[in-house]
Amino acid sequence: MGTSVVSSWFTSILSLREPSVYTMESMQTRFLNDHFEKALILEEPDPSLDTLLREQGIEPDRVPKPECYDQDAMVERLRQGQHDLIYKRSKFVVDEHVVQASDNLAAVMLCCIGDDTVDKQACADEGVLVLNDPVSNGRSVVEMVMGEMVVLARRLYTANETGRRHLWTKDSTRRYELMDKTLSVIGLGNIGKQLARLADAFGMNIRFYDEADVAREVGTTLGWTSCSSLAEAFRKGDFVTVHVSAEDPQGQPNSGLLDYSHFRQLGADRPDNSPRAFINAARGFLYDPADLKRAIDEDHVRAAAVDVFPEEPGSADEDWTNPYAEMDNVFTTPHIGAATQEAQPRIASRMSTSTRLLNEQGTVRDTVFGQGHTIGVNAELPHWVLAVVHSDVRGTKKAIDDTIYEAGASNLQSSHRDFPDLGIAYDVNAIDQPLSDDQLRQLVEAATSLSEDPHAIRALRQFKVNDTA
Repeated sequence: MGTSVVSSWFTSILSLREPSVYTMESMQTRFLNDHFEKALILEEPDPSLDTLLREQGIEPDRVPKPECYDQDAMVERLRQGQHDLIYKRSKFVVDEHVVQASDNLAAVMLCCIGDDTVDKQACADEGVLVLNDPVSNGRSVVEMVMGEMVVLARRLYTANETGRRHLWTKDSTRRYELMDKTLSVIGLGNIGKQLARLADAFGMNIRFYDEADVAREVGTTLGWTSCSSLAEAFRKGDFVTVHVSAEDPQGQPNSGLLDYSHFRQLGADRPDNSPRAFINAARGFLYDPADLKRAIDEDHVRAAAVDVFPEEPGSADEDWTNPYAEMDNVFTTPHIGAATQEAQPRIASRMSTSTRLLNEQGTVRDTVFGQGHTIGVNAELPHWVLAVVHSDVRGTKKAIDDTIYEAGASNLQSSHRDFPDLGIAYDVNAIDQPLSDDQLRQLVEAATSLSEDPHAIRALRQFKVNDTA
């Protein structure tokens, strides 16, 4: 611990058991370490992450596969170790038991894009932030999808299989070039946009479907054609590729986004000379595999490449049933879109930087609670940072501001963001002097009283940022 003020917070808060506005329920505020000390690392992110964390003074506790998938064991490990951070990829489930196991837990750091294995509401309720990396694996996924388009268009997978059976199947039947074909991109985010640019360079016609206003504006500015519906994107495309997140722009789940009615329209407005290929390297729960299989059986979809599945094993030793195993024209891969030698170190580097920003400045970037915003301060050094995860109930933010003022501290700069879908907010303040233990207790008490929310303040961190930081 860097300061006696911070190190005594948790002990001090326990002294509030005498009669006051507090109830047992309201005494759940996390008083976090001033600087992070220990990280639980699961699912084998790149080993360079360990070195990068040690450089920040954070000791990594790395658990190998398949041991890391034993959730009960990991909960106990967190209880014993009282880790500040969890780093994971896309399989280990973070639920309320995991989140509550360490009183020091400040954030879950996702070394991937997807956040569907994290109970975000449980994290929000406990004041635990969830950060991801929406950038670093983009090129790896894009290159794989481009390769799959070539493989599907030229029927390379069937040529390989027939060759293994000593058959010579040289013909041009249903083998196509990419040039002048239409690619429909569902979801024009980081990966979708990169893919569209690369396909554009191949001479393909680009259409896209995205509900976000900014994405539509970007796409049309780049000269691509926006589709008004998913059905239109399928009708107009020779290829359809999906690159959506777990939730839509309104925060609603994208589960079941597609069904047979979409697949049966693939290439309907295109000439018969079309590959009619579908690619999914995004989410396994976007559709029922039975709908895609039916569309393939009926020749609406002529070929598909699938990298993600509704049910995926946690390790190579776990039993798994490939829903497309009997289909010769479905090319399947085991969720390897981001599994390249280049992407994994990039992810480790970016997540290390996100850690440093949070650890040393209180800055939050790439939070899955609300993508696209950085929440932080950039005041003149030195200063103190007071970072608070709190409920978004009216009065809570006022309590923070009033406490800083009444403590005689100057708020040099502040940044605030509500996450109404989860009922919380993140508030970070650069102040010219620290708040005392008593003033921090008064902050929690004032927030509880003003908001009438017994769990108004979910988590608190206070630390000094020096000139040498």
